[in-house]
This record gives sequence, structure tokens and C-alpha cells, in this order.
Amino acid sequence: MVFAATVAAGLLAFATPAFTQSATPYRGPRTTDDHPNLDGIWQALGTAHWDLEDHSPSPPQLYQTGAVGATPGGPGVVVGGDIPYMPEALEVRKKNFANRLSLDPEVKCYMPGIPRATYMPFPFQIVQGPGDFILIAYEYASATRTIRMNWKGEAPADSWMGWSRGRWEGDTLVVDVTGLRAETWFDRAGNFHSDALHVVERYTPVSPYHLQYEATIDDPKVFTRPWKITLPLYRRVERQVQLLEFKCVPFSEELLFGRFGKPSAK
Repeated sequence: MVFAATVAAGLLAFATPAFTQSATPYRGPRTTDDHPNLDGIWQALGTAHWDLEDHSPSPPQLYQTGAVGATPGGPGVVVGGDIPYMPEALEVRKKNFANRLSLDPEVKCYMPGIPRATYMPFPFQIVQGPGDFILIAYEYASATRTIRMNWKGEAPADSWMGWSRGRWEGDTLVVDVTGLRAETWFDRAGNFHSDALHVVERYTPVSPYHLQYEATIDDPKVFTRPWKITLPLYRRVERQVQLLEFKCVPFSEELLFGRFGKPSAK
């Protein structure tokens, strides 16, 4: 029993993540205006891009894709567990899931919107300077967004990646996002929103290699109350890491426009 307890304790220690909350908050590199320097290439791990909520493994919609098209199980990233849909909106979500291969905007190579762009299985790069703008470039669909620091102006029009206004709260970058198009989804499971979506993001450095990401989501047309997701983002540290182009439009053209083409001559 003593041996078993010792082994169990050793395995627990080995499994404990290297970065944990400490009494002293992490204070990393700074910009010339003394804000945290978030420059770098980051990527989320896990299965949030499949489904924000807890989910078990499930088979593919097309049996021909086999295990490659199956959904892996994973823990949810929604604080409290469930997304608080209105009853009628929950029915829409179920229909979205049942028809996800034809309805998911990702399949069509639409820009992913916020917050989905953050936890897709593609890296993104933060480019930060001492001025009034922070740029985020995403590998998926070559999407980009500009965070306007301390701006008051409202979105001039709805767009795929929205209108982002930022501010610092201590060492946390807070980004208020409005003006998002209704066509984007949150994940591959059909979780969706309306044109009333309002997202408040929080990026907090917690180690040289991790950002803690939070997004508070509010949409009174779809949800009964605001709700939050939280997950870590990991710095990509490979020697030659860089964003590559994933311009996916050519991969979806036949899906979207093939029916409008001329029939081939026999």
C-alpha cells in the first residue's frame, strides 16, 4: 500500500502542469509604454473548435471519412457547463448540428468571426507596438483584425471579424467586439448567434508561454443571459515558426458554386 501510494503521488506530480496560479502575478516583457508585450504566434489546443460544451466522441456524418471525420471527445470551455439558449434557439442549434456539413461557415471558407478564430486548429499572430493599434493575423482564410486602443467610435458596418476596441486593465488586454455578422458560428457543433452578438475578450499573460483567454458572450436574441468561455493559448516556439497561407476559397468553390457550372460535354 505504501508503494502504491508513493507511485500514485509521483504520477500526480508528473501530471501537474508546469504553470499554475502563484501568489505573485507573472510580469513578463513590456512594450515601451509599459504594457505587456503580447507579440508572437499563439494557438489553442483542445477540442473547443469541435464543440464549446462537453462532448463525447461521435461518428462522422459521411461514413466514407471514417475515423478522420469523427469528432474526438473533450471537456467544455463554457464556464458553468452549458450554453444558456432560449428554447427556440436551442432547436435551431440542433438543426445546425444535424446539417453541419452544409451549413457550417467553416466548410464554406467564410471568415470565422470572434471568438471562433481564436481557438480554431490554426495559429494566429499578435503584432503589437507602442501606438494605438494592435494587429491580429490568423492563418485560417488569411483573416485579420485591427484592435483600436481606447477608441469610442461604433462599428461603421457589420463585418465577418467585427469591430474591435481595446483597453488595458492592469496586465490584461480587454477587447470589446461588436458589429459581427450573424452568419458566423462558434464551433463545428452548430452553436450560433444573431446579429446582436457582443463579445468582450480578455487576454492575460500568465507565463512566458501562455495567455489565459476569456470571452464573455452576450446576445439577447439567442441566449437567456451572458455566458463565458475560458481556455489557455500557447506560444508556438518552433525555430522557424511562421504563419502560412491557408487561402481555402479554392477548396470550397466546387461545394458553393459547382451547381452553376456548365455541364461537361459527353
